[in-house]
Amino acid sequence: MRKQISYILFSASILLSFSCKKNKDPELVLPSNLQTVITHESGEVMVAASADNANFFTVIFYEGLDSTIIETQSGEANYTFSQSGTYAIKTKAHITQYNYVERVDEVTVLVDSSSSGTSGAPAIGYSTPLSYSGMTLVWNDEFEGSSLSSDWTFDIGTGSWGWGNNELQYYTNQNIQLIDGILKITAKSEIFNSQNYTSTRIKTQGLKSWKYGRVDVRAALPYGQGIWPAIWMLGDNITTAGWPACGEIDIMEMIGGAGANDRTAHGTAHWSSNGSHAQFGNSTVLPNGRFADEFHVFSIIWNQNSITWLMDDVVYNTLNITPAELSEFQEKFFLIMNVAVGGNWPGNPDASTVFPQTMYVDYVRIFQ
Repeated sequence: MRKQISYILFSASILLSFSCKKNKDPELVLPSNLQTVITHESGEVMVAASADNANFFTVIFYEGLDSTIIETQSGEANYTFSQSGTYAIKTKAHITQYNYVERVDEVTVLVDSSSSGTSGAPAIGYSTPLSYSGMTLVWNDEFEGSSLSSDWTFDIGTGSWGWGNNELQYYTNQNIQLIDGILKITAKSEIFNSQNYTSTRIKTQGLKSWKYGRVDVRAALPYGQGIWPAIWMLGDNITTAGWPACGEIDIMEMIGGAGANDRTAHGTAHWSSNGSHAQFGNSTVLPNGRFADEFHVFSIIWNQNSITWLMDDVVYNTLNITPAELSEFQEKFFLIMNVAVGGNWPGNPDASTVFPQTMYVDYVRIFQ
């Protein structure tokens, strides 16, 4: 998939020099006239640097404009950004390891997939098989058509108290696309029915539901403060029992933002314990980058004894559901996928949040 990007150089003149105090060499001459040339091709941003009296260069790519480092490279450097946004790129010209000058370029990257007809989704990532020993594929959606199958329906509107979480978006049936076998759910900053944001929430309620099995969802996630993608399940009896008595299984939730938020996925179960809300969960963290950079597979393995959460086939959470108070999880559940904006958990978007933000879903597969 080719991504066309353009960039705008906001600042290219922030120059600082550094010299280790232990070095007393009076003839030491720090690099001067540090210049960078930033070019692009098919989503790849390339940085070439030059400076007088420099022996080598290092280039640091940052997540947005904060201090979270995505990657550090030596010499001529390149990095492929998967989402539109403004990023900081620091270039250091060294005469020795501790004696250098540096500059910071702020680059606005616009990932435009519309002109090429591709989805704009990452081209790489983890995948899982179409079959498992001892299990049968009972339902799947590979999103190969141009519209959703009849197994899905929409939640529309703002829900009560922002779907119970003071979320800020208005859910429509327009913020989705199916392109090149990828489902796109996009959150946008736009005023609609008195809300400042729109998005989409799809579900299989009343159409498809399951009791036990393995669920695999291959997805690349959005990012940024106030962005809240989720892949989850609710009990079929929610309309009669209410929440949390119906039970909830969060296959994946992520609250975007600075630090580790954009690379942390949460797996949680909610239920009613003697009339009160109970929950149990854990999280998994990528060692670097973020969930927007490539596809990952978020899974649960659910049987009469337990629910186990996996990310890329690595277990990170298990809940024993044999106690009587967790009987919710011995019933059928339906599937939901959405991208929320704001809410009690992630907080609201701020000036650092880039819109639009998209969750890309390659497939959903359920085995029993």
